[in-house]
Amino acid sequence: MLRRALLALAPAALAARSARAAPGWRIVTEYPANAMPGEGIAYFAEAATRLSAGVPTVTPGFDAPQGLRSAAMIRATAEGRVEAADAFTGALAGEGAIFQLSALPFLTASGEDTARLLRAARGAYASALEARGVTLLYATPWPATGLWSRNPVSGPEALRGLRIRTYDAASTAVMREAGAAPAQISFADAMPRLRAGELDAVLSSGDGGAGARLWEVLPHFTALDYASPLSLAFCNLAALRALPPAGQEAIMAAGRETEARQFRAIGNRLVENATRMRENGVTLSSGGPLRAALSAAAAPVLAEWSARAGAEGAGILADYRAR
Repeated sequence: MLRRALLALAPAALAARSARAAPGWRIVTEYPANAMPGEGIAYFAEAATRLSAGVPTVTPGFDAPQGLRSAAMIRATAEGRVEAADAFTGALAGEGAIFQLSALPFLTASGEDTARLLRAARGAYASALEARGVTLLYATPWPATGLWSRNPVSGPEALRGLRIRTYDAASTAVMREAGAAPAQISFADAMPRLRAGELDAVLSSGDGGAGARLWEVLPHFTALDYASPLSLAFCNLAALRALPPAGQEAIMAAGRETEARQFRAIGNRLVENATRMRENGVTLSSGGPLRAALSAAAAPVLAEWSARAGAEGAGILADYRAR
């Protein structure tokens, strides 16, 4: 009888020992907790911990922990410095043309556009990440990009010499072509330079905590619908495979759950952001004439991307436009 009792207890003891031995995971972003990527990693961490029964326990990290910016996150995750990360795709353009796709100027202008583009490009994203030692978990849509500025930017002439933070090579080229003085800087590095008076404007969405920090210095927001880009979340492939099968499935299921949550949230996000911005004294403007000038300046950038992306890029764009 004693032997049967010990045998009955063995599976529970083994599970408890495995849970204690399972290493904790971190998932990080360079954005604040109440920006879309911040909300995404918080949701994913909770979902993954819940679905896996704590094997592993996942903890979110916001505001560029360890100084990690989006551009370095694929390498940092592949090397095991963090188990998972959420990175803005525009900043990953140096890793490959596919990552620049969703941040291309005037390709997407809404959450619906971004969802269609993701469906067309998901396989290419997954393959490109896998080749770099990480696995795609989920995608997060951003609200449409606009222009935050110290002073109103009513038309193309106001761009001349404007010291503007841009977020990727494409937006830097577009703003330079339009006559501005762009500087490609991560969001985490933009605020110190704004407060030091080194920048006049920031290309960014009006989203959540990101907007809350910007309106402290930049009281004007011009809607451009420049892009409604994506962030991608991914994890270390070896760390994922080291988990028991149930843990691996829990991580991937948490990714699917998180992506569904993120695309539900984007539906009301623009209205919520605009309301919050007005309540905090931000002047909102429509950027029709400015948008037309930037669209013209974007033509050579789009042509250059198409040349780099080749047949794969052309196929994704054709699929996106046919949907």
